[in-house]
Amino acid sequence: MFRVPDTTDKTAAYLPGRVLGIAIPGPLRDLFDYLPARNPPRHGWQAGLRVRVEFGRRQLVGVIAELRTESSFPMEKLKPVTEVIDDEPLPADWLWLCRFTARYYQHSLGDTFAQAMPSLLRQGRVLEARTRERWHLTDKGRATEPASLGRATRQIALLELLAQHRHGLVHTAITAQGFTRQQLETLRGRDLITSLEEPVTGTRPEHAHKGVLAEPDLSLNDEQGRALAHLHEGLGHFSPTLLEGVTGSGKTEVYLQLIEAVLDRGGQALVLVPEIGLTPQTLERFRRRFHVPQVMLHSGVSDGERLDGFEAARSGRARIVIGTRSAIFTPMAKLGVIIVDEEHDGSFKQQDGLRYHARDLALVRGKQEGIPVVLGSATPSLESLRHAREGRFVHLHLYQRAGRSQPARLHPIDLRGRMTLGGLSTQSLEAIETRLTQGDQVLVFINRRGFAPTLTCHACGWLAECDNCDARMTLHRHPPQLTCHHCERTRPLPDACPACGSGDVRPQGAGTERTEELLGEKFPDVPVLRIDRDSTQRKDAMSEALAVIRRGEPCLLVGTQMLAKGHHFPHVTLVVVVNADSGLYAADFRALEQSAQLLIQVAGRAGRAERPGEVLIQTRHPEDPNLLTLIQAGYPQLASELLEERRVAQLPPYSHLALLRAEAPDQQQVEQWLLKIGAALRQHLTDSNLRVDCLGPVPAPMERRQNRYHAQLLLRADKRGALHEAAAWLVTLCEKDRDARRLRWSLDIDPIGMA
Repeated sequence: MFRVPDTTDKTAAYLPGRVLGIAIPGPLRDLFDYLPARNPPRHGWQAGLRVRVEFGRRQLVGVIAELRTESSFPMEKLKPVTEVIDDEPLPADWLWLCRFTARYYQHSLGDTFAQAMPSLLRQGRVLEARTRERWHLTDKGRATEPASLGRATRQIALLELLAQHRHGLVHTAITAQGFTRQQLETLRGRDLITSLEEPVTGTRPEHAHKGVLAEPDLSLNDEQGRALAHLHEGLGHFSPTLLEGVTGSGKTEVYLQLIEAVLDRGGQALVLVPEIGLTPQTLERFRRRFHVPQVMLHSGVSDGERLDGFEAARSGRARIVIGTRSAIFTPMAKLGVIIVDEEHDGSFKQQDGLRYHARDLALVRGKQEGIPVVLGSATPSLESLRHAREGRFVHLHLYQRAGRSQPARLHPIDLRGRMTLGGLSTQSLEAIETRLTQGDQVLVFINRRGFAPTLTCHACGWLAECDNCDARMTLHRHPPQLTCHHCERTRPLPDACPACGSGDVRPQGAGTERTEELLGEKFPDVPVLRIDRDSTQRKDAMSEALAVIRRGEPCLLVGTQMLAKGHHFPHVTLVVVVNADSGLYAADFRALEQSAQLLIQVAGRAGRAERPGEVLIQTRHPEDPNLLTLIQAGYPQLASELLEERRVAQLPPYSHLALLRAEAPDQQQVEQWLLKIGAALRQHLTDSNLRVDCLGPVPAPMERRQNRYHAQLLLRADKRGALHEAAAWLVTLCEKDRDARRLRWSLDIDPIGMA
């Protein structure tokens, strides 16, 4: 949990000041002073109103953050507000969360406001519900025989169409059938039909008079029942809970029945999921269960849909909001619970711009609003585990899989001294053939897209490396080219080695495309479905692949971590992990935790129905103690050992970090600037007696990226308050430093990666 002093002036929103402090989108953390426009808004000047202002030569949309009695600038030099956009301020819960986020993450308030609102609001669109026209029969229309309309065949057909839809039809659905506005108006003139305006989002008239549930709850086992009873006790007040359940243990059913209780109380629910790919299937399951209006918010929805969902949640019409990390900023009229599914997932952390963590903000928001927050995972983050084990979170367990399925068995496959085809060993290929013969489905997990990790010359050892980055280029077959996955630079495949001219240039290693090709050759009668970022770029490609999988016929799934999270594949009985070693020996201290989580998550896709599951883990380090602990004792034991290692080393979650990153085209420029900033920071820490360690500067793990050199300075402290005091001083120093304008820099509070 965060504990940052709230320095907000609680009376500022209502002071009759003569100067408006306006937050402008951009990196500058200062507010900008403007004079009120001559015509005040309907309810007077308040914090939270959006206004259009002249900023340099541009017209920008800002948010009033303070009302001041005076300015540090001469009043005659201040510009007036150009336009007031809103009659009422933006929602209070949204404003509070944005202010907290800006303070905690040491970010510009104006940019925080901009990042937290839909893009159409940033452009000045009015925050109001879009409406649509719904037509339905009047009492007279229901009693009228269509034949009485004589030879007006189109009017008769229109009347019959509306008679088939008790709750009416929206205008676009009617015109799609070939009917015209004139025909509608003619029938309205006869008092046979009428129309009503309704909001586009959050309205389901066919469910207006029904209960909350559209289908009955599933029966719970004893563990699920006890967990749900504990969660019911937390309703109505802040109660952070870690729901740790093995994959397939029925966490989602517990969520659904908890949400049912919240809806029965008249509340709303906010559900955060880590990936866009999981959002549609989660929404579909929720829509099957509940009659209430629900909205989906993620980067894949249109600007108009995002604004509609934002407004529907704010007004209370949308009872359930499901979204990815940015949905944490959705204002909600009667928020009753926040659920963060797969809370360990790194995608809840924004990695550029406003570098917030949605899970942590969910806890902050839950405490502020006095509501329960449920964090669910089969492989909880070490931060959440520490809080749970030390009593700050309620810790609930689901050890049993729902139904009669059993956890999959994990077996290491020793690759030392053995040949592989397409990344797969002979033992793995034999196991795949056996499962397919039995009519099962098989998932091959390889967390590397493309055909091969790189291209190499077998004569001189040349490797295809990126000219812009300290990275090798990945070989792709569709289209045939070399691609850098860090800067997206591409170049054609060479006819011969650029270094020695040899024609013996071969792919090195295996990616999803190469494994897909090999499996297609080995098993020509079985569909091979590749699911990665390249294959799912086309709209509906992911849903089409999932539809094939759900048919239950034998097939091979080849994919990256897109397949590892949250999907229910009841017919998959075998998972093959092509390379389990990539995360065992990485430089980042979190790499082993993240690798273990991913491995357990992908293993959880196997054996989710009655047939037992098996997971083959290919490795060249079968005797690695951490891997053996994970296989033999499970993730909880490995997590306990990692927590003890972190405690001894005083690494998170037993300390707190902030990472100052800098980049520029010139390597020496970055190093010298960070040396200067680091020296000034160390002097300040000494003078102020702040117990904060300043480490570095050091080059970033990938020093050159996109032809820019990256380096960083690390701050570490035992106490969060000391770290934030140092971080605030550091940001102010960087903002005032002239040399900082010649490079890019950012401060990441609570980084989850050192890259």
